[in-house]
Amino acid sequence: MKAVPVAAIHGAYLFEPTPVADARGFFCRTLDRELVRAAGIDPDGFIQDSVSRSHRGVLRGMHLRSGLGEAKLVRCSYGSIFDVAVDLRLDSPTYRNQTRITLTDETQASLYLPAGCAHGFQVLSEVADVTYRIDREHDPAEDIAIAFDDPELAIPWPVPVTEMSRRDREASSLKDACAALDMTLTERK
Repeated sequence: MKAVPVAAIHGAYLFEPTPVADARGFFCRTLDRELVRAAGIDPDGFIQDSVSRSHRGVLRGMHLRSGLGEAKLVRCSYGSIFDVAVDLRLDSPTYRNQTRITLTDETQASLYLPAGCAHGFQVLSEVADVTYRIDREHDPAEDIAIAFDDPELAIPWPVPVTEMSRRDREASSLKDACAALDMTLTERK
C-alpha cells in the first residue's frame, strides 16, 4: 500500500492498496495504520464508518460541514464512482481547487479529504457501494450542500443525473455556501 499526495488539494491523499489476485478473486489491505500516521493523519481519529448504496447516475453532493468541518476517508468498495472534492478552506494554499478521480472496486483506493473540503460523487456502474470513515459525529445542523451544477464549480459530471436527494436539488450556490462557512468561522473566533 502507498500514500500518494493529491496535488490539487493540500493535505489530501490517495491511499492505493496492492491487491493480490488469484483464481479465488483478490485480497488487499484497505487501511494501514502506520502508513496513515506517516502521512500525518491520526488513524485513531476516525470515529464513524458509514456506507451508501446507489444506482447508476445517482449523484450525492456536494456536501461539507460548518464548524470544525469533517475529515473523511472515502472508498468505493463495490462498483465505480466519479468522485469530486473542492477545497473550501480559506487559509489553504489550494483554496477552491478541485480534484476529480474515479474510485473503483478494482483498485480499492481510498481518498482522504481534510476538513473543509466539499465532497460529492456520481455512480458510474449499475450499483456502487461507497464507504466513509469520518472523524466527527454527524450533526445535521452543520450540514451544508452546494449545488452540483453551480457554474463556478463547473464540474463535468460524466453521466446524466438520474436521482438525487431533495436537499441536493435545493442546495445553495457556492457563493452562499462560502458565505455560510465564513460566518461560522467568524462565530468561532
